[in-house]
Amino acid sequence: MARGVENRNPLPEAAYAVPLRVDRSRAPQYTITNVGHERLVGVTFCLLGSGVMPACEPRVLEVGACAGITIRGEDLSRRTVLLVRWFRPTGEEYLWRMSF
Repeated sequence: MARGVENRNPLPEAAYAVPLRVDRSRAPQYTITNVGHERLVGVTFCLLGSGVMPACEPRVLEVGACAGITIRGEDLSRRTVLLVRWFRPTGEEYLWRMSF
């Protein structure tokens, strides 16, 4: 080992899997569930495109908890994207784009 070089684990850290599952079966009411292993804080939703939804304040999603949102619009699959933002317990911010 060279001087001044740390001995690091040769395996890279596994990719962080998006801890959210979306139930689209009751559109225009969508349910987003935290299926991960940690609490998510500051969870917010933002629409890009022509769809509309009521404004909501940031929320906490405990493991197994759900957030329901209502999104309306014509041809959402082509004209609208939902952006979900959250923070992990480490403080890291994540953004996830969801199509309809």
